[in-house]
Amino acid sequence: MKTLYLDLPMGAAGDMLSAALYELLDENQKNDFLKELNEAGIPGVRVTAEKSVKCGITGTHFRVSVNGKEEEADNHHNHEETHAHNNEVEAHNHVHTHTHNEHEHHHHSSMAEIEELILSLKIPQKIKNDVIEVYKLIAAAESHVHGVPETDIHFHEVGTMDAVADITAVCLLIEKIGAKKIYASEVNVGFGHVHCAHGILPVPAPATAFILKEIPVYSGHIQGELCTPTGAALLKHFVIQFGKMPSIKMNAIGYGMGKKDFEAANCVRAILGETEEDAEQIIKFTCNLDDISAEKLSFAMEMLFEAGAIEVYTVPVVMKKSRSGNLLCVMCRQSQKEKILETIFKHTTTLGVRETVSNRYYLDREIVTVQTDFGEVRLKKAQGYGVTRKKFEYEDLAAIAKKTGLSIDEVLEKLENQK
Repeated sequence: MKTLYLDLPMGAAGDMLSAALYELLDENQKNDFLKELNEAGIPGVRVTAEKSVKCGITGTHFRVSVNGKEEEADNHHNHEETHAHNNEVEAHNHVHTHTHNEHEHHHHSSMAEIEELILSLKIPQKIKNDVIEVYKLIAAAESHVHGVPETDIHFHEVGTMDAVADITAVCLLIEKIGAKKIYASEVNVGFGHVHCAHGILPVPAPATAFILKEIPVYSGHIQGELCTPTGAALLKHFVIQFGKMPSIKMNAIGYGMGKKDFEAANCVRAILGETEEDAEQIIKFTCNLDDISAEKLSFAMEMLFEAGAIEVYTVPVVMKKSRSGNLLCVMCRQSQKEKILETIFKHTTTLGVRETVSNRYYLDREIVTVQTDFGEVRLKKAQGYGVTRKKFEYEDLAAIAKKTGLSIDEVLEKLENQK
């Protein structure tokens, strides 16, 4: 099974992660990737890959320039500068979280504007969804730290474009590499303090610490900020398990370099290889519900899927006093545990949730697009354990049936006859 392992002895930042993943591609793939990223439509952004050497190790550094200028950083990594606008306290009272020199910019992008920008990019829809989900993790962290709604979080212009480029690059590369499982080491966050516009913050910075909840971290011996909010959010979104590297047959190794020099090689190492098919450890939450309407329960299930649940379902049960009810079952990965719990309590009437940890075995899956007489149709493929299965996407079949007046069975028959 194709597996990706991220070694993080010097933390993680968006540019380091993307550079390490970039090195796993062949030369043609590298050229195609840079062309796709630079033509994606991120305003003013130009990305180039440069050779970099740290402690005798040769790797790649990603240079991201916005309108011809690369944002400089005082600290260990470049990362976004965010502003939380607390309108309830004072109309012009901005709460800043800086880890760079102050910049004089007059435009700041809200989360809604960031989503609008991402949706306008010339990249596949799946990549857009991934980028938005990563940004939501950052916005949620800033919202929690500053005590303001996510709608009041604003991102500084140059920092925003830099971060959009980093996040988009990582999401594109993850898709191109096509690893079925992504693991990572424990995260070195560094130690000490960082200076910002309104004082001194501990390392890891509050937003980074919030994102890294439920993820194993350590401080190491390097003083400074080693993990940025962007790096933390990307890890939280993609990595299914943190810890020691699994038994893996290595096929490719990439080194993504940071800008600064330390006594240790300032890099992220990405290892791509093959592992034996094994089980994925997941969490199953259950709770009994007898005082929630069918409409609200349906909405809760929808919200749980949006929060990252692997599966959500209900089972009719008879509860105490012979009352009929539903057993709500939600399966998720460890990295989504807190968000799923919050969603259950927010959108259902339960007063308590039970947790079970179990192993999950599954077939490797992918969705490909095939050309048919009806146009492009998505086809789901699954394989593993000596089994191969194929199935056309239901939404595509339904759309064709509505357009042609055929039944779904008739559409399927015609598609099968075209093979």
